Amino acid sequence: MPRVVLANAASEDIVSILEWSHENFGELARLRYEALLTKAIIDIAESPDRPGCVAREELAAGARTYHLWHSRNRVGKTPGVVRNPRHFLLFRPGAQSDIEIGRVLHDSMDLASNLPSGDMVQSSDEESHE
Repeated sequence: MPRVVLANAASEDIVSILEWSHENFGELARLRYEALLTKAIIDIAESPDRPGCVAREELAAGARTYHLWHSRNRVGKTPGVVRNPRHFLLFRPGAQSDIEIGRVLHDSMDLASNLPSGDMVQSSDEESHE
């Protein structure tokens, strides 16, 4: 499986999403959303052209989006299914088969105004997750 590289903005997005889920819906909901995020990241790493991935060349070269909804039934029974996930991954295949995740955004947010600055992933600030 390719290496997944999260931009700082994507890492901050994930922390914020999980904190909000915990505060508003409790620990079990946070665990469900965390499992869904993890599964969606694994899904795009295994197949960046999988159904549900949308090319977004107007945003950046090679950019794609993937709504978490497409992975929701692929999460195990524990901790359970998120019925109405509301986030998507902004990513692109990177160098040497890496997957670069630039942002994790709520589907009501304006994508163009929430793009990472410069390259989708800042090489000096990147975080690697395998």
